Amino acid sequence: MVAIDIVKIFLRYYPGLKRTLRIAHIKETPEKFVKHSLLLSLYISIGICGAFFLFFSKSFDSRLDAVALLPLVFLLSSFPVFFFMMQTPKGNIRKRQREMDKYVLFTGRYLLVKMESGTPLFNSIIDASKSYGVSGKYFKEILDDIAAGTNIEDALENAREYNSSAYFKKILWQLVASIKTGTDITNALRSTLKVIADDQIIEIKKYAKKLNALMLFYMLIACVVPSLGVTLFLLVASFLELDLSQAFLFAVLFFLAMVQVIFIIMVRSIRPVMEL
Repeated sequence: MVAIDIVKIFLRYYPGLKRTLRIAHIKETPEKFVKHSLLLSLYISIGICGAFFLFFSKSFDSRLDAVALLPLVFLLSSFPVFFFMMQTPKGNIRKRQREMDKYVLFTGRYLLVKMESGTPLFNSIIDASKSYGVSGKYFKEILDDIAAGTNIEDALENAREYNSSAYFKKILWQLVASIKTGTDITNALRSTLKVIADDQIIEIKKYAKKLNALMLFYMLIACVVPSLGVTLFLLVASFLELDLSQAFLFAVLFFLAMVQVIFIIMVRSIRPVMEL
């Protein structure tokens, strides 16, 4: 009963968790997901407490002092681990979004070519689920929904409602609209694909501008500052007769390595994921 009450308390702070799990395609109820996150954070925190006691107990005058700190270590570790676990659905959503955005334009064109050649919409979705790379598994999810008894209109509407890609939503919306109105989908889908292509070109141009600013930052922090800074520091150290140890040089190398890693992460994070 206590565990259930704790789960309900945490669920109040995540009112949209059910929808988030649905979009992330995590097949668990919010209550079960929170319970698993709590248990995992508990196990990891106990492991951290054990490692803390094992490695740092000798640093205290008495082992009782180390034991007295264990509740604090447990609290400081359990909450960050739990909140990290609660963010995993959003990580799955971002992963799915990047996968869909990368090939959404080609997927839409594939459907357009199929329907322009006279293939019915349902058959086009079946062909796309079998043959079109990463996007195929998302069409397979629509077909699985239809196989479970949902009609094609509701299956497409559900896929649009619980989709993480704005571009993919536009394509699915055109498919749903064509079924509801009975109109020809090809012209509307062609216009939608043109809008998506234009949006992606704009994103690429924005990325180029951001990359120019990052390159300037990289040249200053990773090239100019270390070279001139170290040179000036060595000159000043020679005048002052300072004895520079190897630790200083290793610290400089470590700083440069960290700048390189941070720069690579920043470039990869802002890079638009798409194929034109």
